[in-house]
Amino acid sequence: MPMLERLGARAGRRARRPASLALRVTAWVGLATTLTFLVAAAALESSIEEHFAGQDLGQLRPVAQTLRLALDDAAAGVGSEDLQQRFAETIADHHEVYFRVEGADGRVLFDATPAGLAARAHADPAVAQLDAAALRIWTTGGRSYRGAVLRIDRDTVILATAIDYHLRFLAALRRALWLGTLGASAFSVLVAWLAVRQGHAPIRRIGARMREVGSERLDVRLDPDKVPVELAGLVASFNAMLERIGESFERLSNFSADIAHELRTPVTNLRTQTQVALSRARSAEDYREILYSNLEEYERMSTMIGDMLFLAQAEHQLIRPEHTEVDLGAEVSELFEYFEAWAEERGVGLETFGEAPRIRGDRAMLRRALSNLLSNAIRHTAAGETVSVRFESDPAGWLEIRVENPGPDIAAEHLPNLFDRFYRVDPSRQRNGEGAGLGLAIVKSIVEAHGGRVGAMSSGGRSAFWLRLPPDSRARR
Repeated sequence: MPMLERLGARAGRRARRPASLALRVTAWVGLATTLTFLVAAAALESSIEEHFAGQDLGQLRPVAQTLRLALDDAAAGVGSEDLQQRFAETIADHHEVYFRVEGADGRVLFDATPAGLAARAHADPAVAQLDAAALRIWTTGGRSYRGAVLRIDRDTVILATAIDYHLRFLAALRRALWLGTLGASAFSVLVAWLAVRQGHAPIRRIGARMREVGSERLDVRLDPDKVPVELAGLVASFNAMLERIGESFERLSNFSADIAHELRTPVTNLRTQTQVALSRARSAEDYREILYSNLEEYERMSTMIGDMLFLAQAEHQLIRPEHTEVDLGAEVSELFEYFEAWAEERGVGLETFGEAPRIRGDRAMLRRALSNLLSNAIRHTAAGETVSVRFESDPAGWLEIRVENPGPDIAAEHLPNLFDRFYRVDPSRQRNGEGAGLGLAIVKSIVEAHGGRVGAMSSGGRSAFWLRLPPDSRARR
């Protein structure tokens, strides 16, 4: 049963797959073309039918006028034989025209209509004026007629003309239009399919080019100038995506290499010290010293691993600052107290400048960022000098916190990379309390998580690391 369920689920996913673009475009083009031809055919047929109706009306009007004059003369005293003669002449002068004249008393004065036509015509009401609206189509004896029932004074006239030729022509035209519409629709669908297939050729070429991309070929790029303008945006987005993937892949590769390099040193130290300790028998005091030395390496490795996990979470936006009110002045004062003993030991002073405002942010994260900057500044400050923390606000409301220390200038080519992971200005200084090179990278991730920016400057014997927090970080008073 589980296998059947999986097969059913796969079949359901396949059944729900959207129709292809080629099928959609072809179907819509075919539908639009067919409807267009149908409307055009209907309009053409209606126009020709109206033309024939107009011809029939033009043929019936002279007969109706003649009959009206004849009946007027009869009312004026013309004899019955003369009236019959005029009716007969009217019939002779107009081919395929038939009429029947009935008196006011219902007596038939003249009848030249086919059998059954009169009975069929009497089903329609008589009209006083012969126009297009008065015309009706009657069928009797296997033939069709177009005519009208006229009221001339007190007499009734049934007037009709045969339209079998017109109807045969319209039937043949209708068949031709249907066949033409069917053929034109099929041809348009075929042309649309070929056009869509040809139009999708650039997409297929792009797909083939995309399939060349792999972990070893992240340098593949598409040329936006060699694709239709509609695909230029897609190509540009694809190239930008590859740029981001390439940068991420390079960072990941470098990060892996840096991790291996950084962890190799403490692991090597631990192994060497352990091998030395086991090389001969030693006193308890010697073993205790070795264990303390190993503990330092373990703590350094633990700190490095914790920092790397923090950076990994920050890079994937898994770090969510808790926005609470933070008194930056109080935080800096507490950090000064924390670093006071170390600073005195090194002969370094600590001072602040400017008003430290209250902001909204994650207290622990901001404290960690300021702690990293202060420890970095104290470490690189000579005895007798002072590390300063400055608070400044610009007119736009951004808060800048700048940690400055005197010391040798940092070369300009190093400044943009100082906040990268494992980056050191002097690569040879791997130990002696220098850290793993992750402190400034953590500062950057914390500030960016708060929507801010970081940077560094160095000139005139002073170096400054600054972080800027946006206006919406200010605490509401």
